[in-house]
Amino acid sequence: MINPSLEEIGIVGAGGWGTALSLLLAGKGHRVDLWVFEEDLCATMQQDRENPLYLPGFRLPEGIRPSKSLQEVVAGKKVLLLVVPTHVLRNTLNALKRFLDPDCLVINASKGIENETLLPIHKIIQESISNPLAVLSGPTFAKEIAQGKPSAIVAAASQQETAERVQSLFNTEKLKVFTSTDLMGVELGGSLKNVIAIATGISDGLGLGLNTRAAIINRGLVEIIRIGTTMGARPETFMGLSGMGDLVLTCTGDLSRNRTVGLKLGQGLKLAEITASMKMVAEGIRTVTSAYQLKNKFDLQASIIEETYQVVQQGKSPHQALQALMNVETTSEFTGIKGLE
Repeated sequence: MINPSLEEIGIVGAGGWGTALSLLLAGKGHRVDLWVFEEDLCATMQQDRENPLYLPGFRLPEGIRPSKSLQEVVAGKKVLLLVVPTHVLRNTLNALKRFLDPDCLVINASKGIENETLLPIHKIIQESISNPLAVLSGPTFAKEIAQGKPSAIVAAASQQETAERVQSLFNTEKLKVFTSTDLMGVELGGSLKNVIAIATGISDGLGLGLNTRAAIINRGLVEIIRIGTTMGARPETFMGLSGMGDLVLTCTGDLSRNRTVGLKLGQGLKLAEITASMKMVAEGIRTVTSAYQLKNKFDLQASIIEETYQVVQQGKSPHQALQALMNVETTSEFTGIKGLE
């Protein structure tokens, strides 16, 4: 007997996170069509039932159907997840929207801010399509979700009932899904924390110690909230899973690509050397430019973001950046946060 609560779901993007979400949903009995960008990888996943490039060691059940065809993955679906890097999102949306049902729920599971427009992902999606929209974000490494380790995440949508639909879709005994109606806050927390993770990695690479790490995480959070509340987010959102939760995980976890980038920069490697050895995108490398532009646009004090940008994109010495940070004039702790001033 067919369970009417089960869905046929499309997932666009077969990186580590897209694949992990496929495993989770298939584990709940849903049928998942998974769009794979790389033709060779798609063929391997179809034949060997594994994603050896982005999430090795996890067998894909028969409920997951890897495909190179956007039409196969998108057409006829009532739920579609977008899990692609921010810089290719517009082109991907343009390619898939002709296949998209108008009432399909689109869920963004990526993190980033577009460099050219300084828009978070949900705004980019809204410029391209008019479908119901939600966001899934929080402190989750793909490998640990695939392993079934206890985790928590937040589903955000402008309407509470939409957020609850996403909550029901993803909630399991091992993944607890909370809800929010602050789309802007949830997305900005998930995106901007990658910049602070690079900064924390640089600090660790320089061997500066745990006091320094804690200071960067905490003051970095203040900078995130300054930008977020200026853009209309609610300050309390950044105390939640997509704010403090994701920030702590990404700044301290060994599986964090963004922290790894910072760690190697602090150890003296050049950015080109670091990225050449990486299989997956460290979104913070691009997001740091957007964060720097946003803090300038709104004339906000954000020295950690400023110095991280100078190191990552302008080649400034991490030691010089540290000296600049230590020369910053201090203020009241929460100056510049709308709603807390």
